[in-house]
Amino acid sequence: MSIPRSRHTPGSRRRLSAAKLAVVVTASLLAPLPAGTPAMAAPVNLARTGTATASSVELDRADFVAAHVKDGDRSTRWSSKYQDDSWVQVRLASAARVDHVTLTWPNACARDFSLQTSTDGVAWTTVTRLQRDTCPRTDVIAVNSSQPVSYVRMQGHQRWAGYGYSISEFEIWDGTEPAPAPSLGLLPKPVSLAENGGTPYTLNPSTPIVAVGSPATAPATYLAGLLRPATGYALPVVTQSTAPAPIVVEVGAGKGPAGHAAEGYRLVVTSGTVRISADTANGALNGVQTLRQLLPQWVESDTVVSTAWTVPAVTITDYPRFAHRAMMLDVARSFYPVNEIKAYIDSAAQYKINRLHLHLTDDQGWRIAIDNPASNPAGIDYGRLTSVSGRTAMTYNDSGQLMGTELGVTGFYTRADYAEIVRYAGLNGMTVIPEIDMPGHTNAALHAIPQMNTAGAQPKPASGQQTAPANGTGNVGYSTLDSASATTYEFATQVLTQIAAMTPGPYLHIGGDEAHVTSHANYTTMVDAFTATVASLGKTVVGWNEYAGTALPQGNAVVQYWNGDRTAVANAVNGRGARVVLSPAAHTYVPQKQDSRQPLGGTWACGGPCGLDRHYNWDPGTFIPNIAETSVLGVESALWGEFIRRVGQAQYYSFPRLIATAEVGWTPQAQRDYADFTTRLSVAGGRLTVEGVNFFPTADVPWRHQAIGRPTAVVVGAPAGATWTITAPGLRSTDLAATITWSDGRVEALTPTATREPSIPAMQINSAFAVVSRRTFGAAGTYTGTLSVRSAWLAPVQAALSVTVRAS
Repeated sequence: MSIPRSRHTPGSRRRLSAAKLAVVVTASLLAPLPAGTPAMAAPVNLARTGTATASSVELDRADFVAAHVKDGDRSTRWSSKYQDDSWVQVRLASAARVDHVTLTWPNACARDFSLQTSTDGVAWTTVTRLQRDTCPRTDVIAVNSSQPVSYVRMQGHQRWAGYGYSISEFEIWDGTEPAPAPSLGLLPKPVSLAENGGTPYTLNPSTPIVAVGSPATAPATYLAGLLRPATGYALPVVTQSTAPAPIVVEVGAGKGPAGHAAEGYRLVVTSGTVRISADTANGALNGVQTLRQLLPQWVESDTVVSTAWTVPAVTITDYPRFAHRAMMLDVARSFYPVNEIKAYIDSAAQYKINRLHLHLTDDQGWRIAIDNPASNPAGIDYGRLTSVSGRTAMTYNDSGQLMGTELGVTGFYTRADYAEIVRYAGLNGMTVIPEIDMPGHTNAALHAIPQMNTAGAQPKPASGQQTAPANGTGNVGYSTLDSASATTYEFATQVLTQIAAMTPGPYLHIGGDEAHVTSHANYTTMVDAFTATVASLGKTVVGWNEYAGTALPQGNAVVQYWNGDRTAVANAVNGRGARVVLSPAAHTYVPQKQDSRQPLGGTWACGGPCGLDRHYNWDPGTFIPNIAETSVLGVESALWGEFIRRVGQAQYYSFPRLIATAEVGWTPQAQRDYADFTTRLSVAGGRLTVEGVNFFPTADVPWRHQAIGRPTAVVVGAPAGATWTITAPGLRSTDLAATITWSDGRVEALTPTATREPSIPAMQINSAFAVVSRRTFGAAGTYTGTLSVRSAWLAPVQAALSVTVRAS
């Protein structure tokens, strides 16, 4: 089965990809078992009835003794003394075969340890030796002992840090993990969801999509484009129909939740109808994205899939907590062509991200074409911004080391390119926010335009040169415009005027951050002029929080917080009527490492990796002191481009953390819970795989597995080519074992294959897996093959397909 997808018009498809998890529990989603299949016995944690002992106990304290590893309470733990050669073991109540072991490390993990078994507690067999760089974490280790064992031991070789080892639970299981509890996997979590039970809705070849109200046409067309490739159905978009099982998209005043007209929607699914109701087209589009997640994950395929297209009966009333749920893409340090911008939009739109902030200019490059105006007193050739600084990007650091896996990508957007980005973002419910960063972060402008290099500008041109030198390092804060030069204001006004004319959205972002070589007086003079210009253009100005102390346009400015003084932000809200977008680095900066195994990425924001939990567990409503939640416009995930190259790497650092930010901005605080979020996120892993999103295998998400087979026909004696597709986020081919049982009694053991294996250093997730049977059939008829695939400790995923064999 081919399931790649690359959607650059609403409804076409993306490539196939998957996620990986080397150190954590991974859950399976079982397909219905064939009739008569006996139920599997629930696995037993043998450690609970065993006896735990350890080589040492931290400070010889009773609250750190070995017995805590088997008490079923993750709030207690065993801790060793501060030495590498420490161990903890469990003696089983009676010898037993062990399927797998789960070790839960709360903080003081092992960097290097062995899992061992023994029959007598004297002679030990090493099951595996593991080196891990993530802490805290959960390790799940397949044992599959062929004979009963009496002891299981964790033998430490190297500690995480200066403390001892700590294990909160040492679980020893005699069977595979049970299938996880069902979950609809909706992200962000809806405000109100009722699962009504009963017969689900089934999409069929004659289903129409009925658009009621002219604003409903766009979201209805978007939905049809999403569903057609995988279903193969025509799905005509009409204004009325008497066909059975319609999908109705209705848009009009009073159709959505009261008080939430801008983006709210209702979604009601019964056995005979799907109805999405909203006040606006954007609200209906949000309902479309929810409906999309309720369909089987295979709906994301770019080729026809043979399956039942069912939707559970639900009633959903939903609307966002905050109006602004954004992603920022730094295209200045390394350029993203238009098709990559579209791919990034595709991957985020399904999670109701509704703003695209483009960081278009910085010290390293200038990415937007500006025309020469009819009135040009300074004689500036604005075309040089792109002809000169469109050709620069990130290169090397001050030590001569390559910044990233390759040189930064150069390039720029023509006016037509930018218009296409704006158009495509709009189709996906996103407003574009362009950023021209001033008065710092302006080296690219100074490098391109001689007239800008006046006495107060920095850095200075080299001897004999007219412009500042290009800079591809990651240095910041060294550049500034000249506050005493009329050319500065002429240039800024011309650029902002043209950007405003190209941008239909209400916002213009002027940067304003890290102007370290600009005096406070000069900074205030320039920023006050820039913000006044934006206001005169009929736009709302946005700037990073360093500009919060300037004379912001009263009631018409947005402060984007990333780091530093929160009080100044509160003062701008209370004194200037500003609103706030929150991008605190520790909770939204995705170039920060999310896992210590990643070779690239910052650690300054969190004092270590900024994991998925940090991106989820914060409250925007209380983050800035002394302001009301109503002054918070929303939240924004920020992807900076010092080392990230191309959309694949951008996705790898953004996902799934961007999904966490989407839920932070959408779901009421009281309804958010990290464990619940990761459960729902685990369902999305297979969907992201089918879509081709290159997401990171977050270590505490129990990624689920699914499988599907494609019916086929063949003649007697010819290889069947029967093919199954498996989404198993985070696993390698060698982690999976597949068996096919045929209805004529034949059994095949086959090895799943993947076009791409996971690699954290290479910043890539694994693809989906394929299992292909090449068997031949000696007689005509219809044969059923049932695939059973498992990975070590997990319950098997099963999927059946039929092969029709013809005589000739």
